[in-house]
Amino acid sequence: MVPQRCQWCSTDPIYQAYHDSEWGVPEYDAQRLFEKLLLDGFQAGLSWITILKKRDRYREVYRDFDPQFMANQTDNDLLDLLEDTGIIRNRLKVKGARQNAQAWLRLSEQTDPGEWMWQFVGGQPLINHFTSISQVPVKTAEAEAMSKALKKAGFTFVGPTICYAFMQATGMVMDHTTDCFRYPVLSGAE
Repeated sequence: MVPQRCQWCSTDPIYQAYHDSEWGVPEYDAQRLFEKLLLDGFQAGLSWITILKKRDRYREVYRDFDPQFMANQTDNDLLDLLEDTGIIRNRLKVKGARQNAQAWLRLSEQTDPGEWMWQFVGGQPLINHFTSISQVPVKTAEAEAMSKALKKAGFTFVGPTICYAFMQATGMVMDHTTDCFRYPVLSGAE
């Protein structure tokens, strides 16, 4: 029997694997949070499945999203990336990734960036109990606060909608709907 998944999840095996094992699972590792923040920024204006299909290539070209490596990329390195068909070849997004890596390193000098990110939800996942995808917001006050703080810290491609998608992806917010097979485990109801 096919498990009941959230309505947004298609039949694509890559999407289903992401939904079943990653989306909504609390992530505390700063390196993985950095990766997911950048991937959500790359998604702007595109579908998430597009990013998932390019994620492995992003991991290659960014050396597993090493912020030091990314922050030190030259303008010529960025031009080379714009020729890589395995990633999203958007000039602003490629340049923004370097800018975000530099901002992440500055943030890391002041605090633990993982803990800093989790502060916007009080350090623990916010558990929602939506019965339908139509109830799930595209942004919240917490996402707006995160967006404002990230922009102040020098990040780009971090609007409130991107921040909310990031919060969902990293389990800061648990938005699996109540009919989804992942809901009981991730909501603590099981």
